Amino acid sequence: MNCIIIDDEPLAIDVLTDYCKKIDFTEVVGTFTNPLDAISIIREKNIDLIFCDIEMPQISGLEFISALENRPLFIFTTAYTQYAVEGFELNAVDYLVKPIPYHRFIKAVSRTKEILAQKEKPSIANIFPSNGGQNDTQKFIFVKSEHENIKIDLDEIEYIQGLKDYLKIHIKGTNKTILTLLSFKDLLDKLPQNQFIRVHKSFVVNVNVIKTIQRNRIVINDTRIPIGESHKTQFFSFLGL
Repeated sequence: MNCIIIDDEPLAIDVLTDYCKKIDFTEVVGTFTNPLDAISIIREKNIDLIFCDIEMPQISGLEFISALENRPLFIFTTAYTQYAVEGFELNAVDYLVKPIPYHRFIKAVSRTKEILAQKEKPSIANIFPSNGGQNDTQKFIFVKSEHENIKIDLDEIEYIQGLKDYLKIHIKGTNKTILTLLSFKDLLDKLPQNQFIRVHKSFVVNVNVIKTIQRNRIVINDTRIPIGESHKTQFFSFLGL
């Protein structure tokens, strides 16, 4: 797993470099105190993971990661906890608070390895192509809830609500909800991007069931779902509004 480390503090770079040397599946191919100096290696080499500080003098880690096109997986490393929500809204793999304990580092890079392995698995559609090589439209997903995997028809999902430690999937036309410990990122990876979109740090909606949009709210049946400021532009662009 090719990694780069971006931090304006050389000592912090040394700590992460030392951590990476202790495990056999990470290799540090570059370290940078200025995020802008890392752009060329990200474009030219196959970088799997970026360790990125947040508060830096040239440009913040949040701004830098947001500006990257086709960005690799990334983990924020910072002394400040107040950026955690923004970090996870960018789909960070993890958010490590300095001084970083080694066991937390191991947990973060192991999760990154699992995500990369999942991406490399061939899909059933690629192994068994349907008529004319065209993939059938995705109709359902399986979600683990408690001790079973539940099949959910995608058209039956109205919206997904993020709570403290789990997600609540709201099913159309009923009071039924399904609870799962999946993260938003893991669940979004399962869902078709042309049907589901994140509109708030705590909500993903099925655009096919939206009834009306009222300024900064989406109405689905009698439920009003807020549209977050950081998601507003993408959401309205998605709908062509």
